[in-house]
Amino acid sequence: MMTDLCRCGWLDMTKPDYVAYHDTEWGVPVYDDQRLFECLTLEAAQAGLSWYTVLKKREQYRIAFAGFDPVKVASFDATKVAELCQNPGIIRHRLKIAAAINNAARFLEVQAEFGSFSAYLWRFVNGSVQVNSINSVADYRATSPESDALSKDLKKRGFTFVGSTIMYAYMQAVGMVNDHHNACFRKTAVIAKAP
Repeated sequence: MMTDLCRCGWLDMTKPDYVAYHDTEWGVPVYDDQRLFECLTLEAAQAGLSWYTVLKKREQYRIAFAGFDPVKVASFDATKVAELCQNPGIIRHRLKIAAAINNAARFLEVQAEFGSFSAYLWRFVNGSVQVNSINSVADYRATSPESDALSKDLKKRGFTFVGSTIMYAYMQAVGMVNDHHNACFRKTAVIAKAP
């Protein structure tokens, strides 16, 4: 039975969609640029909120932000921003919406320079997943030297809502960092999927 499996202690087991996210997505290495842009946009939207708040709105974000196609999002104009600010399906925070549009344009610049955003991103962990030993809540961190470096470089390139804490959460989400609890059934499953 799924409920008998050991999972990370931070997970709210009363929320099936949250459990599904933990069990199938969180910490799995991502190399697809469109998915990386999606995660970047959603992590920025999370700033100051719980991840679950954003997760519940993810499908509406996919609709509102053109399937997270960075080319389309980069072309959003003031009329589109005004429309998004009225959309109850997403977090209606003007600065976060503006950040998503700005970051789409910057994302395209990184793709042009490095061939893909994935190639750029994974350099910050030398191309391999960092596996951390997590035995208790105290072992979780909010930032790392790698998230500091990524945040600094993204800011230099003009990205916004990319502070080190947000970038560490991003690195966890896209599997650059495996922060599953050591006893969690996903710890080794995720390691097995890493290149």
